[in-house]
Amino acid sequence: MSPRRRDHARLEGVCESGFEEVGRTLLRQVRRVGGGAAVCVYFRGRPVVDVWAGARDPEGTPWEAETMAMCFSTTKGVTATALHVLADRGLVDYDAPVARYWPEFAQNGKAGITVNHVLTHRAGLHHLRGIIDHGERMLDWDYMVHALEEARPAYEPGAYPAYHGLTYGWLVGEIIQRVSGESFADFVRHAIAEPLRLGGLYVGATPEACARAAVMTRPMPVLNRVDVFRTPARMIRGVSRFVGFPIDLSFLRDALVPSTGGDVFWHPDVLKTPIPAANGLFTARSLAHLYATLAAGGTLDGVSFLSAETVRRATEVQTRQRDRVILFRPGWRLGYHGVFSTRGAIRGAFGHFGFGGSGAWGDPKRQLAVGFINNRAGGTPLGDLRILQINAAAVRAADRA
Repeated sequence: MSPRRRDHARLEGVCESGFEEVGRTLLRQVRRVGGGAAVCVYFRGRPVVDVWAGARDPEGTPWEAETMAMCFSTTKGVTATALHVLADRGLVDYDAPVARYWPEFAQNGKAGITVNHVLTHRAGLHHLRGIIDHGERMLDWDYMVHALEEARPAYEPGAYPAYHGLTYGWLVGEIIQRVSGESFADFVRHAIAEPLRLGGLYVGATPEACARAAVMTRPMPVLNRVDVFRTPARMIRGVSRFVGFPIDLSFLRDALVPSTGGDVFWHPDVLKTPIPAANGLFTARSLAHLYATLAAGGTLDGVSFLSAETVRRATEVQTRQRDRVILFRPGWRLGYHGVFSTRGAIRGAFGHFGFGGSGAWGDPKRQLAVGFINNRAGGTPLGDLRILQINAAAVRAADRA
């Protein structure tokens, strides 16, 4: 790709021959929906796409090579990876009770909840709305940990998955803090960002990192007008019969929508305080490098990050049940889900997508990894059409190669 002057309507960066479709897809998306975005693709252990386009703020400031964006649930994959570092060191057993590492957690019927249950969204603690009175409570780590200690599971732990859209972060994060003796933000930096030399990966960002952050738009107005919770009961019963699965929209509401203060992710301090399920600040480049390392069995560019056995276990499907919150079968691994594109499922791949369309994943078979970020909020809890289109373009290019 030839160099071009910086312009919010143009594509910047590099696409190697054969992967130009990925860059064209990104540029079409930015021109269609506005804002800015970046994508990075690793293939066979090296970056073959590293491009960006659009504006990082409402004033039209151009997106730059080092611009980062808050990536909502894409953060969960990074948080899970941090816990896998401890498992790799022999400090965490996936099948052990959470209370082994966090004794206060055993209250109110939670003594039997395992680390595996937490990582696969089967702990029965998805109900954020039931444990906080305002969204800004999520900026207080100690408050959230204490609330989860006192919480009672909404169903028998292990019975089925129900996406822990926000509570997941403190459940996994507090295990990490108890075992490592470090704050969550420090452990992510010391255990992931520094060993892999990632200059754009934070969960609990420094002031310098925040200065590189794109401004996240509010969700698109059409989304604000849709109230799925007012869907007529008879329609829900009809859909339930059709899919052969009991649908209860209260699960979705309780997991993702605090009763008040739902705009906490636009709070001026949101990037500084870790919300390990939802407020990671990343570059596409850092996400792609991380997943390229995992897809390569834990070692890349001479850096041994995780053992191949830990990667194998972490990415092995644990449950194929339909999730009660997001209503499809995500194929939960230990902190990752299956990967989808506009061409269908990408078999053998694993990763995590997020609200707003961001996502990151790796495919060991193809030795392919993708990181995608943007600042145009909208879509579903696990991405939207944009990440699916990017994924399809990357897979087509890799398959041709």
